[in-house]
Amino acid sequence: MRMFSERLQILISKEQRRRLESEAKRRDASVASVIREAIDVQLGGIGRDDRLGAVAQIAAMRGASYLPPEELRQAITEARDEGVERGFPGLDER
Repeated sequence: MRMFSERLQILISKEQRRRLESEAKRRDASVASVIREAIDVQLGGIGRDDRLGAVAQIAAMRGASYLPPEELRQAITEARDEGVERGFPGLDER
């Protein structure tokens, strides 16, 4: 998941707002995500189709070992817990 840290305030027309909200509702998404995707598409970022293509390529992989989602979540949780117990070595070295 992406972490967003930059806030941007813009003024738009009522018609633009209506279109954004309509599109967000159609996609079952937030207005903000529709705007971010539009920026990526217009300015050369990674668009929705590219992301979906990457997901399809990953889903088509064969022969690679992987953990099912629940086991992966558990492994991540355990790794985080171990890091907390160890105090995240190397973090103070920055």
